Amino acid sequence: MPYAAITYRVKPGHEDEIAEIFAHFTRVDTPDYQGEDGAGRLLGTGVFIKDDVMVRVIHYEGDFAAIGRHMATQKGVHILEEKLQPYLAEERDTSSPAGFAAYFRNATMRSIAQLSVDSHPAQA
Repeated sequence: MPYAAITYRVKPGHEDEIAEIFAHFTRVDTPDYQGEDGAGRLLGTGVFIKDDVMVRVIHYEGDFAAIGRHMATQKGVHILEEKLQPYLAEERDTSSPAGFAAYFRNATMRSIAQLSVDSHPAQA
């Protein structure tokens, strides 16, 4: 079950305001989504911030590209994006599903390692 990370460049000094926005985030209506290669599921997320960088870590099953399409249809995501706008260092258009998917795709960090207890040599 892989992880992905999405970056946000934010204006430094607003960590508490951004934390407050996420404290009132409305979760997706369902963690289940449909990808081109079948069904998928959001297993969990975490959001981290330090200075001018915020990272959202996503734990999922299935087609990662489909998560962006799924999130683009969620009302709570659009409310969150609107509230974050004043704190973003780089403007972006996430108002449409295409714009949201483009940002999601472009802001995804390159994965260089993913380890879990399931793949630990002691489990063999």
